[in-house]
Amino acid sequence: MPVPSDEVAVASRGPIAAGGDAVPAIHAVDLTKRYGHIEALAGLSMSVPRGEIFGFLGPNGAGKTTAVKLLLGLTTPTAGDAWLLGEPIGRAEARRRVGYLPELFRYPAWLSPVEVLQFHCRLIGVPGSERGIEIDSALTVVGLHERGRDRVGTFSKGMQQRLGLAVAMLGAPEIVFLDEPTSALDPVGRHDVREIIRDLRGRGTAVFLNSHLLSEVEQVCDRVAVVDRGRVIAAGTMDQLLSGTTVKVRATGLDREGKAKLASFGHLDDEGDQLTFTNLNTERVPELVAAIVALGGRVYEVAPRQQTLEDRFLQLIQDEEDK
Repeated sequence: MPVPSDEVAVASRGPIAAGGDAVPAIHAVDLTKRYGHIEALAGLSMSVPRGEIFGFLGPNGAGKTTAVKLLLGLTTPTAGDAWLLGEPIGRAEARRRVGYLPELFRYPAWLSPVEVLQFHCRLIGVPGSERGIEIDSALTVVGLHERGRDRVGTFSKGMQQRLGLAVAMLGAPEIVFLDEPTSALDPVGRHDVREIIRDLRGRGTAVFLNSHLLSEVEQVCDRVAVVDRGRVIAAGTMDQLLSGTTVKVRATGLDREGKAKLASFGHLDDEGDQLTFTNLNTERVPELVAAIVALGGRVYEVAPRQQTLEDRFLQLIQDEEDK
């Protein structure tokens, strides 16, 4: 699927906003990172507006972690350019306005959440007179206000995840990077995190969300980019990415040649008598059934359903592997 021209991929140099809008939260042009002969990121180009929840998806080894490290200034690019909030990546001016929840983190077990947040307030320069209000607000939002004086060592993994979210929210950041923010949470906790993310968007904060839980991404993100082999392979709004319907057909009597002729109806996954068509317009379902019968097949079941983000993600990755 080509990347929509008005979406993530961009060709302009510099953090230039189109149509007179504000400078984007993230703007990258041909961002590349090589480790010796290994190209971890291969010319990543994208632009993320402010106040948007942006999903960044891809299989393991696709370059997601490398991209985040480059954008946060934790490593330097081999080639290309990128800007955070209008500042070149790596500059302290931009980092002061960024919140970050890494996938793997650990706070000292002997500290309390209040002490953890006090330390991070000092790191990001929150004035002493404002720290108490800042900490109370963050703990309340993530549901830890009543546990603020307890030891982190007594917390479950889900509670520690909530504390990490509180740290990422300190100082009213203009963009927040969240790496697997719901991975340790139960369904209630995941719901609460979705509400926190939506609240951040409501404040005008851009949220850069990296998650393997595609159902979570589908519920909360305004736009999504799928990256594989170090580059964006598809991007857009959910409506743009999930433009088709998945149709499962149970049919017998079709040989390999007959099934190959059905591939024109959409991306076909062949599991014997179970055929799955993705990106199929529902108006063509009667035509599909007629084609199966004309090829000598017998149809026992037709089950259309709206394509999910997981369906689309798997299809995109498979298409890349088939190239």
